[in-house]
Amino acid sequence: MNDHPELARIYENAVDAVPRDELDRLLRSGDKLRIKLGIDPTAPDIHLGFAVVLKKLRAFQDIGHTAVLVIGDYTARVGDPSGKSKTRPILSPEEIEANTRTYLDQAHLILDENKTEVRHNSEWLAPLALADIIHLTRATTVARILERDDFSKRFAAGDAISLTELLYPLMQAYDSVAIDADVELGGTDQLYNLLMGRHVMEYYGKQPQCVLTTPLLVGTDGEKKMSKSLGNYIGVTDPPAGMFGKTMSIPDGLMPEYYRLILDREPPEAEPVAQKRELARSIVRVFHSDAAVMDAEKHFDTVTGRGVPDDAPEVSLPSGGEVWIVNLISRSGFAKTNGEARRFIRGGAVRIGGEVVRDEQLSLKTDDLDGQVLQVGKRRYARLVVSE
Repeated sequence: MNDHPELARIYENAVDAVPRDELDRLLRSGDKLRIKLGIDPTAPDIHLGFAVVLKKLRAFQDIGHTAVLVIGDYTARVGDPSGKSKTRPILSPEEIEANTRTYLDQAHLILDENKTEVRHNSEWLAPLALADIIHLTRATTVARILERDDFSKRFAAGDAISLTELLYPLMQAYDSVAIDADVELGGTDQLYNLLMGRHVMEYYGKQPQCVLTTPLLVGTDGEKKMSKSLGNYIGVTDPPAGMFGKTMSIPDGLMPEYYRLILDREPPEAEPVAQKRELARSIVRVFHSDAAVMDAEKHFDTVTGRGVPDDAPEVSLPSGGEVWIVNLISRSGFAKTNGEARRFIRGGAVRIGGEVVRDEQLSLKTDDLDGQVLQVGKRRYARLVVSE
């Protein structure tokens, strides 16, 4: 159990802390630490998955430590092979420069720009002579490099692995040597590279950095980690309407993870439809504004065919109670009998908040329904209003 307030915040939602006792000691020491996070600008946008580790860097910033954002303008020419099944394409210097500009603009939506030290690893990697590189390669062995899961699988399958890729972990590790990192952050897929940083720092006579990893956010497909290349991402600069719509597309089972990792809280006690709407509103609010939320939600309802007519009747519900879905349909005047209401449900014709209701026994908390829309069939709508 941690007895220091800083530790609880730093370890919240963290996965690996290596070595934990050393990181505890550093955090308790009161020293101003240098916290490293590397970004290879291989794409023009940052998505919510990367926002998770940026938020962790911000947490260190907020308690007085120095955030060092290392822009991998040199390593981007190689491409991080972590989790990749084939060699990545080489980017042009122009692409890297353009991506760097947008990366920084977006990273500063989360980080305190005035307290962020931005470095480019071309500062120290570009001047290295061949003798320097040979010296760096002596810090590890081929066997150790091939311990990486992605490399070992590709090697066993007979897939091509370039020598350039084998150098990547050493290049990232050398970044830590160059900036004297005390702690390096990364997703769990970066653990090997981060630990290589500890090894290489020790090889160069430096105090080895500590390592802290954060979870990988699953994308909107509900299967793989969020990725631009897979198209399952929500960009931090997506327009409000697009951000809202993408959030509404995530599987219900992912909502607790999104609430914890993006909003730092647990989901509200509500039906899945209400939870997801609140999640979408909150994410738009974080990356845009309060004013953008209403328009984004209205746009979502319109383009998904769930636009509500201005003359839709209001159905008043008492606060603090529950209502059976069948009774709600009848109460709204959309069914003359319970049997008719059940038939609507069985036919998939009933929606609340845009989500189809299929459970005839569903009981809903009235407070969760405030502001929601009940739809029966294609043209019948009612606005649900909770009164005290």
